[in-house]
Amino acid sequence: MSYCPHTPTDRAEMLAAIGEKSIEDLFEDVPARVRFPKLNIPDPLSELETMAELRELAEANADAQRNPCFLGAGAYNHFSPSILNHLILRGEFLTAYTPYQPEITQGTLQAIYEFQSMICALTGMDVANASHYDGATSMAEAVIMAYSHHREKRKKVIVSPAIHLQYREVLRTYTQGMDLSIVGDEDPETDLADLARMLDKDTTLLIVQSPNFFGQIENLDGLAEQAHAVGALLCVAVDPISLGLLKPPGQLGADIVVGEGQGLGIPLSNGGPYCGFFATKKDYVRKMAGRLVGEAKDRDGRRGYVLTLATREQHIKREKATSNICTNQGLMALAATIYMATLGKHGLRRVAELCWHKSHYAAKSLAEIGYSVDTTKPFIKEFVVQCPRPVSEVNAHLFDEWGIIGGYDLSNDYATLPTHMLLCVTEMNTREEIDALVEALAELKN
Repeated sequence: MSYCPHTPTDRAEMLAAIGEKSIEDLFEDVPARVRFPKLNIPDPLSELETMAELRELAEANADAQRNPCFLGAGAYNHFSPSILNHLILRGEFLTAYTPYQPEITQGTLQAIYEFQSMICALTGMDVANASHYDGATSMAEAVIMAYSHHREKRKKVIVSPAIHLQYREVLRTYTQGMDLSIVGDEDPETDLADLARMLDKDTTLLIVQSPNFFGQIENLDGLAEQAHAVGALLCVAVDPISLGLLKPPGQLGADIVVGEGQGLGIPLSNGGPYCGFFATKKDYVRKMAGRLVGEAKDRDGRRGYVLTLATREQHIKREKATSNICTNQGLMALAATIYMATLGKHGLRRVAELCWHKSHYAAKSLAEIGYSVDTTKPFIKEFVVQCPRPVSEVNAHLFDEWGIIGGYDLSNDYATLPTHMLLCVTEMNTREEIDALVEALAELKN
């Protein structure tokens, strides 16, 4: 039971116990000018008044529900079926954490098992875990797993410059102190052939992204064989929506597949929470981080679900564990599971097809009015367009004059792309919205 000193007598007794005479004496080490600040707090409001003020503040924001949105760059506006919220808001599911107690949480454990199974089906891999915090931490964990797998402790990690910059930054932060050499992304013009030439006997992992940060589909044929020839592993970062249409990395020889599951029905939500996924080959399962739910039978022969192979985790092995990550994304993994189960494989393919056709319609329409669109590689959902003015000015025009949320300003991350915008078109963008975007951008050409 907690104790709170409500009366002067209570406070006096507590002060006496620590050898102080007054509250002022207790805080004498704090400078006087900040010791007892007077906060400028407005008068209290009723609940009704508070809600009205919060609603007014919220309506000042631009959002993808009320404004046509062409902003992607790692967080995407996809359709979320209404059944998703109805299910994840049930009391028995409303927790972010993966449960330990199989005797009372069979429903949640089964849902996570289904999440793992669906991720395996999407990626073409043997085993998947119960999710990481986001796609960036999944990629960082891939490096740690590859490093732990190689007994000779290889130190070189090759990273494509076409991987999301924030993923690469998280990777470097995550692995600092491991004495790794992370190379390959120094020059933004480096392609897959250049990366393959960097492979050597000290390489532990080669990481590529397809579709890459620019929405381009990379040709991964033969890349796994080149990595394996020097004993390295291959990690491919993917957009799960694209796998409704594209060949899974597992069929191309990838050893690890990672990515961000936010597009699987999870709303944009002002930056999170998100749901990283991680899948690999069975050979590496004991080096894989995170929770892993398995199917078992009880003593009566009935099917049940448990957290399995826990001896590889930090709460069992402590200092011998390969990773200290501990997922708190159970609720988001459940949301992704409901989304994938609701759409099914045909529905997911349909979403991917819509993203393909709508993004290509937008790119073609912009090219017809004189914009330079990068079509050097096949693309899906996102593409790069060069603007006649700085992207910040273009986006201001789109929003102020047309109420359109424009694309991502690539000059933020790539000095070689000073006036280039990354546009994203999903199944949520109507033809009328795309036509309005083209018309708005046409005004800037005049």
